[in-house]
Amino acid sequence: MDTAFRKIDIDQYDEDVLHESELYDADPRDPAQVLEDAKQRQAAVRTALARSDVVGALSTILENAPYGPNVDQAKEITLHTLLTILNTTKSTEIPAVIKSLSQDSQDTLMKYLYKGMAMPGWGDISGSVLLGWHEKLTEIAGTGCIVRTMTDRRLV
Repeated sequence: MDTAFRKIDIDQYDEDVLHESELYDADPRDPAQVLEDAKQRQAAVRTALARSDVVGALSTILENAPYGPNVDQAKEITLHTLLTILNTTKSTEIPAVIKSLSQDSQDTLMKYLYKGMAMPGWGDISGSVLLGWHEKLTEIAGTGCIVRTMTDRRLV
């Protein structure tokens, strides 16, 4: 029995099909520039953490988060840098740090928390750290933060 017909992508013939590139505006920066920005922010975060400035480090890493295609390495650098911040922050400092963030930064933080939870074995970070941040972020930012994160097409 011939099953080759099952491998045909019928969406290619549909004029009304919605492509991922049409769901949101692509990052206007060049992928090489995005990678360089991620490396610079990583160095700035290390400096801020050395001064025990968690708020500054978190604000630095969450601004202009890389999204879209062809920036996978920048996304990985940003994720691992953010996980370092989360892992080194004391649990008693978390609410004050979250309150100091803007709503957009809180939403971006939630995206990274979910991305960290999606990693196999949760990577180099303890599950209790990610869940603790998620709990505190949900308490402060509300469930709207979760809804905005789940509906935003720009993946970090």
